[in-house]
Amino acid sequence: MDVRPPKSLLRPVGRAIADYDMIRDGDRILLGLSGGKDSLSLLHVLRHLQRHAPVRFELATATVDPQVEGFHPQALRPYLEALGVPHFFCEEPIMERALTHMSKDSYCSWCARMKRGTLYSLARREGCNVLALGQHLDDLAESFLMSAFHQGRLQTMKAHYLNDAGDVRIIRPLVYVRERQLAEFAARSEFPVIHDNCPACFRMPTRRMHMKQLLAEEEKGNRQLFPALLSAMRPLMAEDSAKIISEIPPIPRKDRTRDQADKNSARLA
Repeated sequence: MDVRPPKSLLRPVGRAIADYDMIRDGDRILLGLSGGKDSLSLLHVLRHLQRHAPVRFELATATVDPQVEGFHPQALRPYLEALGVPHFFCEEPIMERALTHMSKDSYCSWCARMKRGTLYSLARREGCNVLALGQHLDDLAESFLMSAFHQGRLQTMKAHYLNDAGDVRIIRPLVYVRERQLAEFAARSEFPVIHDNCPACFRMPTRRMHMKQLLAEEEKGNRQLFPALLSAMRPLMAEDSAKIISEIPPIPRKDRTRDQADKNSARLA
């Protein structure tokens, strides 16, 4: 099964891989495959690079089933078998654990962290030194706004970083790619997309969905919105940005209130 990604997709992926030194000769990459359009598109992009790029690397996939009602990732198994790509499947009762262990986080944040931990364990077990994830430019922009609006921090997802244990590199080759490009590629290629690949999130309005709507509305009048956001976020996407940002002290809450009062007074003057 040979699916050739379009150049409009390969170019930004290749640029991101080069900019952030994501893939190195001899890497063994484990791709986190949820069954959504993003991870399935990344799978075929990486398979294409595996055949045509000068860097040699191995590729395997892994799916974590959080055992959420309505989510059936088992359908991915025959598809991966037909592609001849090694696939590891792991079931974890993430939603059940969330009921007793989750504190202030949203379920989405909790689930993402739990899945990440499982993927790290799978990568170690299978001798993979790189974990590839399918977040794209829209995801980074939404995270950027959520961090600024709700935490007062300039942060977004990293393009390439080392995990805390220091044994797995995490890469996001799609950081320069728009979500709509992936949707078009997946639809045209007839990938077996699991559309509600996180049913728990689809049932509840989320901050991320709100940010997605804000960005979509703004983009209607500003076609350069995402290039501008990418330019603003690029310093934050580097691995060492987290340390620099963490050293900037946040404004104490009482000072924030005073600052807002000063602004209100200035408006009335």
